Amino acid sequence: MRTPAMLRWAAALAVLLAVAAPAAGFYLPGVAPSDFAKGDPLPVKVNKLTSIKTQLPYTYYSLPFCKPDTIVDSAENLGEVLRGDRIENSPYVFKMGEPKMCQIVCRAPITEKEAKELKEKIEDEYRVNMILDNLPLVVPVTRQDKNSIAYQGGYHVGAKGLYSGTKDEKYFIHNHLSFTVKYHKDDNLEHSRIVGFEVNPHSVKHQVDDKWNGVDTRLSTCDPHASKFVINSDSPQEVEVGKEIIFTYDVRFEESEIKWASRWDTYLLMTDDQIHWFSIVNSLMIVLFLSGMVAMIMLRTLYRDISRYNQLETQEEAQEETGWKLVHGDVFRPPTYSDLLCVYVGTGVQFFGMLVVTMIFAVLGFLSPSNRGGLMTAMLLVWVLMGLLAGYSSSRLYKMFKGSEWKKITLQTAFLFPGVAFVIFFILNALIWGEKSSGAVPFTTMFALVLLWFGISVPLVFVGSYLGFKKPAMEPPVKTNKIPRQIPEQAWYMNPLFTILIGGVLPFGAVFIELFFILTSIWLHQFYYIFGFLFLVFVILIITCAEITIVLCYFQLCSEDYMWWWRSYLTSGSSALYLFLYAGFYFFTKLQITKLVSGILYFGYMLLASYAFFVLTGTIGFCACFWFTRLIYSSVKID
Repeated sequence: MRTPAMLRWAAALAVLLAVAAPAAGFYLPGVAPSDFAKGDPLPVKVNKLTSIKTQLPYTYYSLPFCKPDTIVDSAENLGEVLRGDRIENSPYVFKMGEPKMCQIVCRAPITEKEAKELKEKIEDEYRVNMILDNLPLVVPVTRQDKNSIAYQGGYHVGAKGLYSGTKDEKYFIHNHLSFTVKYHKDDNLEHSRIVGFEVNPHSVKHQVDDKWNGVDTRLSTCDPHASKFVINSDSPQEVEVGKEIIFTYDVRFEESEIKWASRWDTYLLMTDDQIHWFSIVNSLMIVLFLSGMVAMIMLRTLYRDISRYNQLETQEEAQEETGWKLVHGDVFRPPTYSDLLCVYVGTGVQFFGMLVVTMIFAVLGFLSPSNRGGLMTAMLLVWVLMGLLAGYSSSRLYKMFKGSEWKKITLQTAFLFPGVAFVIFFILNALIWGEKSSGAVPFTTMFALVLLWFGISVPLVFVGSYLGFKKPAMEPPVKTNKIPRQIPEQAWYMNPLFTILIGGVLPFGAVFIELFFILTSIWLHQFYYIFGFLFLVFVILIITCAEITIVLCYFQLCSEDYMWWWRSYLTSGSSALYLFLYAGFYFFTKLQITKLVSGILYFGYMLLASYAFFVLTGTIGFCACFWFTRLIYSSVKID
């Protein structure tokens, strides 16, 4: 049912990427502001119910809320479906500039099953998300330590409380919503534009004044004719089996100085960003300083070594030398499991290309939060297209290792990482489906993902592999001996496990502060849009992975250990281990997840993210070390 919409979106994005010129705009090109005249209808849409305690979204109409005559799904892209977004129409219809007071939506009797579901959602602190003119609904909250207003996305389904003089905890539903629509009107324009959508929820036990007459019924608890409005919730509406709940709402319009181009600033600045900025800048400065020191030490040491080796006059002097030059005949010997190394390097190049392209478009403003699901959709599409680079990279390295079965290495490149990721995703999706959550990816979307994988990604991997294998093999700068050289006994600090674990600390240190905000945006349902800093952190990560791997590889070669291929990959790739451990620390210190399924989902997705991070950082370290070894061994005279 959703597949045609996804394909249309993918085609539109492909055309956009092909023809769009670089722009510095803040919003996705093509998203134009909507102008509204007085009396124009403002349809309110409802989105999923979300909770940071369960991480399982549900559709709005899974609870006994008022329904329109016909429920219509809005067009969804692939990213929205994967995020669990279900955007539908609602019975709330505003008219521009026309306030409403105590408007009755419906009266809903509560069955035993519905009462149980409402209590469960209130217990798990679920929030209701709505959308007006592409703006999410927010609840203004006064901060305790400051004289300022913070905004929380969506309003709680209800709250728990006690009646005075009782000890039994009751569940109360928010059945009266006081909406505030903020609009901006230029002096040069007759129309207005929506710049804010706020709500104050209340729980009110409504009383019918005379008899029930549908939406025209007069209420004694809320009557605009008698100037009796809902200001507080002195008599809340309890969730009880067999009782009826009357849903009402108010709408008021407030003119704002905020312009349409800046209306998302409220949402993007929901958290205290001072700590964010200073922490990131401090972390980057430290990492840049360390990277600069490492680079200076390496350049000066290598320059001195190469100069000394090239000035040796006799063979006897050369034999007396120790260090990295002595292993020149073995340093380019193919490693064990060389096929697997080629596959992982190709996949890492695919990841690298995807992240670079996606971040560039995000920094330019093409992937604004106003385009829901756009970031995830773009990442999937770019990943598929980058299969060309994956096949090319793996086959080039495979041919250098004297491999001849290029089809075998191509199949492994096309199926290893995507296959593992798909299996994990399928298992987690089955758990979500078992919880009857809207976050479960439907069969049509699964089919679309498989179609992208087998129909586009796999053929592109084969094309790239064919092109890479046709090119001449990369020749090492020195010849490889037929008999392997014996590796001398190594010092304890050069133990492979020790150096690999040490090597992952610095790359993780470059990203862990930014990682905190990324995890917060994902698991605490906050917006993340500081892509400029994220791109800077990504550059620092690349530099750090490259330099720490080069340093440790140099020390390894100086100790006459020439088995550097896999160790260079694992050195920077071990930062993924620290990422997963930090994810566990974040789970136990920042999240309030108590359900087993939610915990499995968290660690399942973080395991998948850590695996991807391992492939990315490992490839960066390997490529830097590969370039480094070729450079130094081509710079010395080998007799």
